[in-house]
Amino acid sequence: TGVSKFSKLNLFSGLNNLNDITLDNRYASICGYTHKDLETTFDGYFEGVDLEEVKNWYNGYYYFGEKVYNPFDILLFIDKGYEFRNYWWSTGNPAFLIDLIYSKNYSLPQIENYIATDEILDSFDVDTIELEALLWQTGYLTIKEKFTERNRTKYRLGVPNLEIQFSLNDFFIDVLTTQKIEKIGIQDKLYDHLKANNLDQLKEVFINLFASIPYHNFTNNQIANYEGYYASITFAYLASLGFEIIPEDITSKGRIDLTLKLTDKIFIFEFKVVEKATGHALQQIHKNKYYQKYQSTKNIYLIGIEFGKQERNIIHYEWELLN
Repeated sequence: TGVSKFSKLNLFSGLNNLNDITLDNRYASICGYTHKDLETTFDGYFEGVDLEEVKNWYNGYYYFGEKVYNPFDILLFIDKGYEFRNYWWSTGNPAFLIDLIYSKNYSLPQIENYIATDEILDSFDVDTIELEALLWQTGYLTIKEKFTERNRTKYRLGVPNLEIQFSLNDFFIDVLTTQKIEKIGIQDKLYDHLKANNLDQLKEVFINLFASIPYHNFTNNQIANYEGYYASITFAYLASLGFEIIPEDITSKGRIDLTLKLTDKIFIFEFKVVEKATGHALQQIHKNKYYQKYQSTKNIYLIGIEFGKQERNIIHYEWELLN
């Protein structure tokens, strides 16, 4: 991974004869370090280091064999004194994403739970390129699952590790909101309120968040003209906190817009964009009993959020703790 393909030039081009081994499980670990490599080849370098945390940060790339670590991260992690940082991300700015995000009105939850086919992953045309496929080719997404549906092989894509989860969503926040200065303070408040179950205060943070987005973001920004804009910003902020997050979480009755998992509790979010407040967001959670798949969890919080089209902010917010 790391090198994107190009469309084949013509029938007799030599590039057509290359043997692509990207999805060949015989070469699953050829471009990264396995966990065994860390324990053997790097023997002595990781004494006293929490290997589980190293795995959370830099492992996760999957090519149908053992998951591998990003080798660039591992080498710099050792060289820089075992500090957890976004080493690989810092080597380049994925500026190419900006034009694609703006021009194609992508919803971020869709990107992190994307279903791709061989055709999407294998065929690239620079004029019609799929954002998710390019993110996968360049290492920002990885394959989470391979399955067969209607006699076709499909792949579920997702973020590989904490480095990418933090960095990619921070980047999306910068692109969608221009809140580079305010971002860290907002993230700190969201994190603290979620940990402490302060969901009324959480509402105020969200309201202030959207109120602080410059007006020209809505008037000069094509992506701000579609409904997924609000859910995308909310998703990007929550995903940047490092919690386990499941966009478009599948249940037997439909899809939860967003599930956020902490050690001892779960938050279920439903978003609506409306002309006026209706209360339908929380009603939909109850109607479809989205919480049933998590009833073994002691504390389940249901949160319904409605965004006003004209107000460009939250106009209705309600939550409850499921008993």
